[in-house]
Amino acid sequence: MDRRALIRNAGIAGVLASGIAPAVHAQAAIRWRLASSFPKSLDTLFGGAESFSKAVRAMSGGKFEITTHAGGELMPPFGVLDGVQNGTVEIAQTAPYYFFGKDETFTLGCAIPFGLNSRQLTAWMLEGNGLKLMREFYAKYNIVNFPGGNTGAQMGGWFRKEVKTIQDMKGLKFRIGGFAGKIIERIGGVPQNLPGGEIYTALEKGTIDAAEWIGPYDDQKLGFVKVAPFYYYPGFWEGSAQLDFFINQKAWDTLSAENKAIVEAAAAMAHTETQARYDARNPGALKQLVAGGAKLRPFPQDMMTQAFKHANAIYDEISAKNESWRKIYADLAKFRADQNLWFRFTEATFDRFMQAQKL
Repeated sequence: MDRRALIRNAGIAGVLASGIAPAVHAQAAIRWRLASSFPKSLDTLFGGAESFSKAVRAMSGGKFEITTHAGGELMPPFGVLDGVQNGTVEIAQTAPYYFFGKDETFTLGCAIPFGLNSRQLTAWMLEGNGLKLMREFYAKYNIVNFPGGNTGAQMGGWFRKEVKTIQDMKGLKFRIGGFAGKIIERIGGVPQNLPGGEIYTALEKGTIDAAEWIGPYDDQKLGFVKVAPFYYYPGFWEGSAQLDFFINQKAWDTLSAENKAIVEAAAAMAHTETQARYDARNPGALKQLVAGGAKLRPFPQDMMTQAFKHANAIYDEISAKNESWRKIYADLAKFRADQNLWFRFTEATFDRFMQAQKL
């Protein structure tokens, strides 16, 4: 027998006999469960969770595995915050503004009406004070967060009837996510907060009169054009919307420095990938929706103006009573002012020129 093979085999046998190898393997293997707020049919949103989990597994050499579970599999779509907070699952993928009922401050980590666009929000999070401030807030919920995607600017939603002036919003039952419902309420609408999987049926039955979701690619998959043909823009309540990975603080603390770096890198990849998917897929989907009967309409100017006015009034009201909101919103608002001054001379001017050309 080859002498080196003999020594090698003897060494392995000795290790196995001592029980050391199984112990090392047990320590190295990490198994987490991820609860998403989104259905599997939304491959842009739930797909971000799948990409994240695959990246974690690949970078860890298979030693760190995260199983992904769509909304409703382990817990209700809006139950994931509680699930992470109490340790039922180690991690969740969600839109933070779903939980504005617990505290309005959650909204600042996702989207506020007339807030930041996607590039500005990412800049505030990663180079401004956004991530630091939001993590200080989430610590009260036993959570560490990572940005995990952005939808970009969204459409204004699907309406069963045309909206010609702000008066047409009176009494209109509008499915709209999270905090934005406060603005709709101020301009006369009746906000409804429904998970994505329930919207089509509610529109079809007339339980609601209108619904916003995200944009052409996801909206097309859910078939809204069949039951509400008027497609409005822009979704002024979501100039962008950030998704987050919420991680249980105790679970996070047990990770090695290497595994923490893996999670951070995988989240950053999912963040970039999600935005890229929307930017690449929305144009073609919009063309198909129009060909299928969607009637594109801009929101009336009086509605936009009044919504902006009410949004700022609400922000002042919340700042007066919610210290967490006041502190974080003040920082975001200052950042927004500087960003829009810069974008006014660069991005916006370039975009307006290019969009006027015959390409």
